[in-house]
Order: sequence, then structure tokens, then C-alpha cells
Amino acid sequence: MKPGEPSFAVAFGGGGARGLAHIHVIEALDELGIRPVAIAGSSIGAVMGAGVAAGMSGKAIHEHCLSVLSRRTEVAGRMWAARPGTLSEVFGGLRFSQFRVDRILDAFLPPEIPRSFEELGIPLQVTATDYYGHHLAVIADGDLRSAIAASAAIPAVFRPIMRDGRLLIDGGIYNPVPFDLLHGMADIVIAIDVVGAPVDDGRNKPNSIELMFGATQLMMQSITAAKLKFAQPDILLRPPVSNFRALDFMKIEAVMAQTASIKEETKRAVDAVLQTKTASG
Repeated sequence: MKPGEPSFAVAFGGGGARGLAHIHVIEALDELGIRPVAIAGSSIGAVMGAGVAAGMSGKAIHEHCLSVLSRRTEVAGRMWAARPGTLSEVFGGLRFSQFRVDRILDAFLPPEIPRSFEELGIPLQVTATDYYGHHLAVIADGDLRSAIAASAAIPAVFRPIMRDGRLLIDGGIYNPVPFDLLHGMADIVIAIDVVGAPVDDGRNKPNSIELMFGATQLMMQSITAAKLKFAQPDILLRPPVSNFRALDFMKIEAVMAQTASIKEETKRAVDAVLQTKTASG
């Protein structure tokens, strides 16, 4: 961006593997020469946001995700590295019936993502849910990896994260698309919603796990809809992600192919809002 041009802030929403579609938006912004001045992220959006805030390009994020997620042997090896370290951790995990999301992130995150917020080149806010405090937790300093882990700690899949004396779970529970955190931080706020919705694919009725994830999608949709009644981002992007489930990470090539249209949609939306602001300014 050149001096005097409008500044941009980006909110990357949560949605599990559906959030791989964020990569198209990041690549579009790169091609437009747009570097955000502030970022907020929830769940997978916290992961993507951390990559951008650390200085990674969309191309670099894309290549890392493909190199890791498109090969079963690579995924298996990293999951093995993320296995419980002690017998007590195994049985501790059984008590929650969840994986250690912090170990999994350490095994899968690119090395460019640092250990602390203070090492990032762009200010980042990460959302989590304070389980016993009954409110949204916004983390913007200190240990970055534990913040991302907390934001991505999907209930019944990953064990909650203890941080600063608080038990934290998935940030999408309270704020699936945290564009409101960026109010006043840039001239233009872009929000990317990758929650999706349950789709009737004509198969048998959904099982209990599928119902749980689908109900969570509906809850997140209702939260975002309520927020949009009071305030809206300048650009709201919704990639076509509903055909994918939260844990479909190994379907990365299909996700990227089916959501490719969002890249040009991003460019058109940015051009439209810039023209509007130029005309009104």
C-alpha cells in the first residue's frame, strides 16, 4: 500500500477445515498489494491470521498447507509426533476424550509463526471462550501458541487450554467472525465467514457427532447474524464451504478448488469499496 491509501484490517473467521478458504483471500490481498494494519482471528482464523501477522504470504501459507495436508504419510507422521508424551497424559486425555490441540499445533504450524505476539509484524487479536468466566476472551499479547490453541480448542475434540488461570475453549463459541474487534483500527474492515451450514447430501440421517457439529454451525450463524444487525464490516466474504466438515483438512485440494471463486470476489469487493470511498471522500 502506498502512503495516503486507505488502510485495511482483516477478521478471519472460524470453521475448521473450511477455513482453508481463507488462503484465497490472503492471496488476493497480496496480489492487490494490501498489507493489513490489524488482524483478528477465531479458531482456524487465528491460525491463518497468525501466519499473515508473521509476514507469511498467501502463497507460502498455501504451499505449507498443501505440503502437509495433501499427503497421508506426512499427516500421520506429524500426528505421531503430537501423541501424548506420558501415560498420565493418555489417561488425562481419556477423561476429556479429546486430543491435545497445543501438541497438534506445534506439530503442524509453519516455523515462521513465532512463540509470542510481540514477535509479530502486524497486531493480532485472538478470540477464545472463557468457559467458567462465561465470556469472550480476547488475547493480544504474551504466548502466541497457547492463544491459538485455546481459540482452536473445539469442544469434544480438543482438550481445553489453561492460560492465566482460565479454562479456555474455541473462540467461535462467542465470536465466530470477530470483525467487531477491529472497529476504528483501519479505514476498511474485511470479514471472512467460513462457518457454513449443514447440507442435506441425501445420505442417511446425520449421526450424533455430525449433529453436534451442525448444531454448532447454526449457533455460530445466529451469533454472526445478530452482530450484523448492529454493525457491519465494509466487506463481508462468505466462501462456498458448506459441503465440507470441520475436520476435513485432508480434503484440502477439494476445498481449495471449490472455493477458488472467492479470490476474484475479494478483488471485486475491494475495488468496489475503494471506489465508494473515493467518491464519498
